[in-house]
Amino acid sequence: MSIDHDTSAGSAGSRTTEVRIRPLEQGDFFAWYELFAGYAEFTGTALTDERTMRAWAWLHGDKASVRGLVALGEENQIIALAHVQEFERPLENDRGLYLEDLFVSPDHRNRGVATAIVNHLKQDARERGLGLIRWVTTDANENARQFSESLGERTDLVTYDLRLG
Repeated sequence: MSIDHDTSAGSAGSRTTEVRIRPLEQGDFFAWYELFAGYAEFTGTALTDERTMRAWAWLHGDKASVRGLVALGEENQIIALAHVQEFERPLENDRGLYLEDLFVSPDHRNRGVATAIVNHLKQDARERGLGLIRWVTTDANENARQFSESLGERTDLVTYDLRLG
């Protein structure tokens, strides 16, 4: 996950945006796509039509394991997206919530939007009896690291990817 630059929510000089969080709906495609494309650009990921439509299908399929959420701003416009999925934690004998993606529109950063999304996820996870919320960010994304460390505990886990293609 690359958290946007929403690190100064609540600090002096920042404005807070009134935010409502809700599940992603079929009619949200074009607003979601604009944010998804911005997220892809931010992360340096090439976004094709095929990749976009597969992601959209994953978020809406009958057996979707990934859920999409959006944050609505003061005028009910979609200003942020989040993609999450549950995962099993056999050793802890519980389940967790993995925050795969979180991206806030550049015009709405530093206004508490990312914080509102994480707070929504915390409430949802607690209500469903989940043990934790997990996410990753790059070491180079200082804003995301500061934001993340203000909310959660940095672990000593090191992530490895074994590419298969």
